[in-house]
Amino acid sequence: MKASPPLPKGVVVTLPELIKLKYFTSGFSLLPKQPVKSLLAGKYGSKLRGRGLNFEEIRQYRPGDDIRNMDWKVTARTGKPHTRVYTEERDRPVVTIVDQRLSMFFGSQVNMKSVTAAQIATISLWKAMQDHDRVGAYIFNDTDIETIRPHRSQKNITTILSRLVQYSQKLATDTPRAGSAEMLNNVLEMVLRMRSHDYLYIVISDFWGVTNDSYRFVKQIARNNDVLLFLTHDPIAKKMPDSGRIKITDGSGRMLEVDSSYQRIQQQFPKVLEGRINELVKELSLFGVPTLPFNTIDDVSEQLRNLLGQNSSQQSGLQFKK
Repeated sequence: MKASPPLPKGVVVTLPELIKLKYFTSGFSLLPKQPVKSLLAGKYGSKLRGRGLNFEEIRQYRPGDDIRNMDWKVTARTGKPHTRVYTEERDRPVVTIVDQRLSMFFGSQVNMKSVTAAQIATISLWKAMQDHDRVGAYIFNDTDIETIRPHRSQKNITTILSRLVQYSQKLATDTPRAGSAEMLNNVLEMVLRMRSHDYLYIVISDFWGVTNDSYRFVKQIARNNDVLLFLTHDPIAKKMPDSGRIKITDGSGRMLEVDSSYQRIQQQFPKVLEGRINELVKELSLFGVPTLPFNTIDDVSEQLRNLLGQNSSQQSGLQFKK
């Protein structure tokens, strides 16, 4: 039986490609203390809790101790100043929630949105591992949700990457099925039922099918955890390619054929898509949860550095309205 030809780069991800991304984790931070130019500094900085503190002991006060940690009850009882000593937790759980639905299987130039999402998740997880954090994931498509609980081990991250490859390749090899808008809410509700505290959740999606319930779930998750929303989009929202007749899908399996060379389509279509993305950013940011846009044509590691590192003044992709 003749083997199928390999798919073009950017259509699906492979395990060797994802493993190599461990060398592209410099220049940005997922920690609460962000560089001054990071989009998480200032407005969103206080939302990121970072690692917690473990209580170690109560001992007599020493010069240089933080007076805010004084134990006034012990001080009053003994007549000598005493302070409570804390140590920083060694790790925290970092969990990526990765959308691999049919709506993500689109790309006009370099990557499918599903590929960009997998790359974002991979670099974020490698970064978390370097920071000695536990890593886990929820990976979902139109019918299934894969759960990998947080652990700090090479085996766990390899498991996550293998599952990402499987879900990515399903989009290209399986018979397309009608998209399920409910799956986004299903996975968010599943996370909420975990009743976790002090996790960092990174949601990577095009947020197709987002509803008022989605916003409510994000708000509730963010009460006790850090949440970052990474919105993947394609640059077709900025400029419609002049390719003659093209087919467009809304992610649910329905197709519409349009003539992209028609001037009115060239002018109006990007405005419609960009307006939708701006509206998503506005709605998703209502609760002080950072919503960061990632496009499918620029290098993912560069976008992470621009958004979460020292050089965020040179952002690529769409310029979203404030």
